[in-house]
Amino acid sequence: MPGPLHGIKVMEFTQIIAGPFGGMMLADMGADVIKVEPLEGEPWRLAIQFIPGESKTYMSLNRGKRSLPLDLTRPEAVRIVHEMAADVDVVVINARPDVASKLGIDYETLSTINPRLIYCDNTAFGRRGPHSYRPGYDLIIQAMSGLMAAEGKIKDGVPQMVASTAVADFATGIAIAWGVCAALFHRERTGRGQMVETNLLASALGVQTSGFMEIDAFDAQLRSDLIEEIQAMREAGASYEEIDQHHQRTLNPWRRGNLYYRTYQAKDGALAVACLSDRLRKRVADVLDIYDPRFEPDFDPLTNEAVEWSDGLAEEAEALFLEKTVGEWLETFDRVGVPAGPVRYLQEMLDDEHVNANGLVVELEHSLAGRVRMVGPLIGMSETPLEARSASPALGEHTQEILAAMGYSESRIAELKANGAVG
Repeated sequence: MPGPLHGIKVMEFTQIIAGPFGGMMLADMGADVIKVEPLEGEPWRLAIQFIPGESKTYMSLNRGKRSLPLDLTRPEAVRIVHEMAADVDVVVINARPDVASKLGIDYETLSTINPRLIYCDNTAFGRRGPHSYRPGYDLIIQAMSGLMAAEGKIKDGVPQMVASTAVADFATGIAIAWGVCAALFHRERTGRGQMVETNLLASALGVQTSGFMEIDAFDAQLRSDLIEEIQAMREAGASYEEIDQHHQRTLNPWRRGNLYYRTYQAKDGALAVACLSDRLRKRVADVLDIYDPRFEPDFDPLTNEAVEWSDGLAEEAEALFLEKTVGEWLETFDRVGVPAGPVRYLQEMLDDEHVNANGLVVELEHSLAGRVRMVGPLIGMSETPLEARSASPALGEHTQEILAAMGYSESRIAELKANGAVG
């Protein structure tokens, strides 16, 4: 069965993570995604290449697409884009706000050619405000959005990034696919195209929800006082670590003694326990046979006494977890319905029985690299199933096919390649 976006044509001007990830999800939904790249390929192709022009980072973000290298500084290449714009449904671009207009591939230009066009414009900071003109990557957004500071990791006196994944980038990729699908639905009802705007900063703030929320009656004064104190400490020359310790003591005095939402070392490995209700927390306390005053009706977790008690209780729990294996703890917690799981390395998951049972690993054949296994589509649909249809394209693999379908003759394509307009 065809996917939900079967018949939708997408022209993608993207690089690195957010835009390519969003485009890949559209391709999984059945869209025909043409990735327009520089003649040398987008930068992610060239990051730790294991064969010329191919890297794991690029391949992991661009499956299901077709590659068309164009030199957009040449009028012949821009003309190709304008011809394609008349026939595509969606354009996805990630660049500074001024780049698209300089190249002649901005929304105003392309929507004049095709008023039904859905144009998704992704930037680092948004199209307005004092930072709008600036380039930015996930690391910069982590720093500026509060994500990095919230992580609480400090090395050599400075905060460390969230290193496991590019949070802002991948969240934005999902926002791109979400926004495009909503705009296509709107066009189906009205016949009108539109611009969809996404940006890394919005995604980074969006995934922090309650941390970015202020309730006048609860924490407005606390936030105001904290900001003044932090600014005073900065002006006095306090180190980042000193400021962060003050920040943590003010907002999260009980975080250190959290027994019920954390990882533990067991006899043969590590496991995570996650309890977000007192009903579940009480089950863990009962399993460990420890007394926790938080279950008393008059317990106040914000007092200094409560924080000190929690610290001591955490040490007691850590000692108890060392007495059994991960398997034994999981069996115990399964019996009483407590959410728990082993700490695994990502490389272990490709062969994991549960992961494979849910169709989360797909096998594809790359034209240059051979067999590829990677994570499959993120969602399932009963009537219009998603499919990882092909591996990422080799650079220029589909140039001939795409231009020929547009009516270009073999001699004209050869001429465009020879003069450096296409690759």
